[in-house]
Amino acid sequence: MSIQKITPFLWYAKEAEEAAAFYASIFPDSRVTRVNTLPSESPSGPPGSVKVVEFLLFGQPFVAMSAGPLDPFNHAVSFSVSCDSQAELDRYWNALLQRGGSPEQCGWLKDRYGLSWQIIPSILGELMGDPDRARAKRVADAMLKMVKFDIAALQAAHAGTR
Repeated sequence: MSIQKITPFLWYAKEAEEAAAFYASIFPDSRVTRVNTLPSESPSGPPGSVKVVEFLLFGQPFVAMSAGPLDPFNHAVSFSVSCDSQAELDRYWNALLQRGGSPEQCGWLKDRYGLSWQIIPSILGELMGDPDRARAKRVADAMLKMVKFDIAALQAAHAGTR
């Protein structure tokens, strides 16, 4: 795996390898590429207790580390997944909610590890950016009432048929 200039780095209390495998099972062109254990004692524990996991999601490199509790994930950082169809959106939404995730408003969810995701239709920006502000407002109003996005309902709101 080549190193890029900026790579998302996620700190988990103890489940980095499990989380990376979970995410890789959901998205195409994704896999765990390396797992290393820290061979030295560190502030997080004895030799071998800290794991650094390198993985790809959609071909994008990520790194995760299991190094004991520090700070929990929060909404200040999330991953946004752009979906071209309702079937794709439903697939990622449902998969990320497996075994303990929680849905939130406007296409957001927290997975079972507490990481925030936004599962959004790729057309949303176009609908919301319509120069006809009445159309854009109808889309925004519909969006604000949704938990998981419904692409057909957003398009109907845009068209004024809903």
